[in-house]
Amino acid sequence: MKTKRDADEQIKPDGARPQAPKNDGDANHPSGAVGRDAIIGLEVEDAAGSKDAVVAAVESEIPDGEGVQAVATEREGVRLKDELTPTTAQPATKSSATEKPASVARSAGIVSIAVMGSRVLGLVREQVFANFFGAGFVNDAFQVAFRVPNMLRDLFAEGALSVAFVKTFTDYIEKKGEDEAWKLASMVMNALAIVLSVITILGIILSPYIVGLIAAGFSPEKAALATTLTRIMFPFLLLVALAAVAMGVLNTRGHFGIPASASTLFNVGSIVGGLACAYALSGGGWQIAKDHNVMPDWRAQWAIIGMAIGTLIGGGLQFMVQVPSMWRVGFRFRPQVSFSHPGVRQVMRLMGPAIIGTAAVQINVFINTFFASSIPGGQSWLNYSFRLMQFPIGVFGVAIGTATLPAISRHASRDDIPRFRSTLSSSIGLVFLLTIPSACGLVILGKPIIAMLYQRGAFTALDTQMVTAALVGWSIGLVGYSAIKVLSPAFYALDDARTPMIISFVSIAINALCGYLFRTWLSNYGVTPETPFGYGHAGLALATSSVALVNFFALAYFMRRKIKRLEGRLILSSFIRISLASAALSAASYFTYALLVQRLGEQGFRNHVIETFVPIATGGLVFLVAARLLRVRELDQAVEAILGRFRRRAA
Repeated sequence: MKTKRDADEQIKPDGARPQAPKNDGDANHPSGAVGRDAIIGLEVEDAAGSKDAVVAAVESEIPDGEGVQAVATEREGVRLKDELTPTTAQPATKSSATEKPASVARSAGIVSIAVMGSRVLGLVREQVFANFFGAGFVNDAFQVAFRVPNMLRDLFAEGALSVAFVKTFTDYIEKKGEDEAWKLASMVMNALAIVLSVITILGIILSPYIVGLIAAGFSPEKAALATTLTRIMFPFLLLVALAAVAMGVLNTRGHFGIPASASTLFNVGSIVGGLACAYALSGGGWQIAKDHNVMPDWRAQWAIIGMAIGTLIGGGLQFMVQVPSMWRVGFRFRPQVSFSHPGVRQVMRLMGPAIIGTAAVQINVFINTFFASSIPGGQSWLNYSFRLMQFPIGVFGVAIGTATLPAISRHASRDDIPRFRSTLSSSIGLVFLLTIPSACGLVILGKPIIAMLYQRGAFTALDTQMVTAALVGWSIGLVGYSAIKVLSPAFYALDDARTPMIISFVSIAINALCGYLFRTWLSNYGVTPETPFGYGHAGLALATSSVALVNFFALAYFMRRKIKRLEGRLILSSFIRISLASAALSAASYFTYALLVQRLGEQGFRNHVIETFVPIATGGLVFLVAARLLRVRELDQAVEAILGRFRRRAA
């Protein structure tokens, strides 16, 4: 007999479609094939070809009008290569529910490893730019030029396309068979190639107007260079869109390692290929002026054009590295195109709200680019600092979001709101555990980290100071950036793309207002003949962080309304405990760094390394001890995930 508490736990989220009854534990129930926790191995292949199964699951939503038994019968005829043979079904127990956080942590760990490699090479790529081009004329032009195709990539490819394609492709595999699913994949690829080719041609033609719009503060010479670079890099959009489809296919088939590592090849191609082209086009070398306002000679301009060509080489590698894995899982290219195909239309329909929501984010990027274009070196300083921010966002935020999405999608499709709520709140707690201390570390140790990574060649001590100021601004919003990576997909799992879209558009007004106010305010500080706009660029980073925090609180509020509760007390308790432990980390890191600077000074690469890693190690140790004393539950989950992985390897 159900209690009132049980009835409350089964409340459906707002807007959820009616579902047929499910029985999670009874294998004899007609819905057993759909209702139980069917586990699909998410495999990561190493160089020797061995496979390591990671716990995760993907369940497709049952369409209106279809009986659960019919779907279960149909699924019996679909043999998935990576599906594990289910053993005797077991009733859902309390213990199984409590294992979910560790499962998400383990899955996030796998994705983190792959993303970490890409982020490290991304930092190497930025080091190459810092050493050879510094922060000024040519690098500002490159950053603006790359921002346009990169924005369209976020708009049409990796974000909106991934969400729409993965869901539709999964539905086709589960309900219509592999042959129809492969047909859909080919049609989506072909349709994308046609649409994005047209967009690319238009972008190449309209590049002068695009650059003039988003970088109005550029001089005519810098705008002309940015236009040339934009035209060269626009085809990057097509290459990375094809890579996004390949990633969706492989993720749906249970392969996460190669897709997550594909961006590593982008960095390799853009570094090696870019430098090779730069030296070839420049005649073997170039010089960069220390003054950010001085236009460099023709050799430096041809060198940055070579780096733009390297970006295309990297984009091609990012797609091609996934092709062998796609072939192994069964994909075969078909020269078919049909924009009226039901699957293609469904992908386009699902992409609509996601594109609109992503467009709001990109408008914010354009607003910041517009404000920063009048600050000499501002584009470069913001880019170098945000690259450091992308490291924890990718390794922690994106990884946890990627690992959480399959689990909460399964729970949402079963109307299992208690488990949905528990998994979501646990994932937010994991985000807090990893990003709050990271943000504190970046604020305290930003200067030695930036000096260690960038301060050589054309990158000066002044650049280190200005990038550090921007990094502090970004770090304030690190928790918000990362938590959004978990919360926003949760709305899509509940078939609600509208709420994140509306919140994103409201953020445009907040970002524009904060960007103007914070830039004006901080432009009064740090003014020198070399930096006439002071720390105005850091105000733009602070404005974006403010928007991220506002978005996070808004998403959390509406999610709480949607699922009735969000385990707010547990989340708040975790936040307070982790913040206290992070305060101890900050104090330990600061005093260790201050002591080392007093003894060693701030010059020299060796000193920068010591002044970076010794305070990090000291602060990390203090954080672990403090978190243990404060009984931070997320730390136990992370430790269990790591130890569990080693136990499975030993077994």
